[in-house]
Amino acid sequence: MRDWDDQAPAERPPLDAEGLREKLARPGGPYAALEVVSCTGSTNTDLVAAAHSGAADRTVLIAETQTAGRGRNQDRQWFSPPRAGLYLSVLLRPAGVPFPRLGWLVMLAGVAVVNAIGDLCEVQARLKWPNDLLVGPDLAKCGGILAEVVTGAPEPAVVLGIGVNVHHTREELPVGPGGLRPTSLALQQAACLDRQLITVRLLEELARAEAHWRAAEGDPSRCGLAGDYRSACATLGKQVRVELPGGVNLNGFASDVDLDGRLVIRTTTGQLKPVSAGDVVHLRPVAPQGVAG
Repeated sequence: MRDWDDQAPAERPPLDAEGLREKLARPGGPYAALEVVSCTGSTNTDLVAAAHSGAADRTVLIAETQTAGRGRNQDRQWFSPPRAGLYLSVLLRPAGVPFPRLGWLVMLAGVAVVNAIGDLCEVQARLKWPNDLLVGPDLAKCGGILAEVVTGAPEPAVVLGIGVNVHHTREELPVGPGGLRPTSLALQQAACLDRQLITVRLLEELARAEAHWRAAEGDPSRCGLAGDYRSACATLGKQVRVELPGGVNLNGFASDVDLDGRLVIRTTTGQLKPVSAGDVVHLRPVAPQGVAG
């Protein structure tokens, strides 16, 4: 069996699982359990299976490398280099939150990631609707969030998967859709590249925000999440193309995120069209006729 952990450069130290548990999963702490594994296919896949087996609310699984990481588009999989980034999933069982509001968890996690990365790493951090982490002056993709509802459970359960590129070199980052190349905190010369510190700050931010949201029964307006997400979302105010399921494209101005978490597009005819799923492409603004660009 290949030891993936031995493939990581010396300047990429392993996570200290006991140290993380002491900070995050101690008695009375924000999480019930936390495990770090050397390698797995997908932390989300593993934690969904654990949820079916009765894993506790606020269980965390972290992998030093993933061989079959997944994004919102389930057809896209990737290999995550050993100890290059953060690859983690959190199981949440938000009893008392109505099922339709569970969709806000992916946006809640995005806001938590932006707050943690922006404060600790001292880089510009924003979100592309609904779940991409953008960093740096060019707002290049540096990570993402995937939320999966665990079906068949007696109570609502969601697994949140979070990935952040930390130490990745340019060669370790595959070209994304449309030829766009992602980035990493190292490439952006972030002030902090310590994965241990980033993990603690990120999970603390997530726990605080999720507890506040849960106490508000998932109401994104009452707990302030809707406003926080709008403030963190770089998509709002931009001309965009939304590539919808079925190969249909919708062009327009991203005017709002509604209380159902949908991106509201103002079309060229002035219509407001809410979008619940699709890949968003930020377009360069078009100068009015007669105005030099």
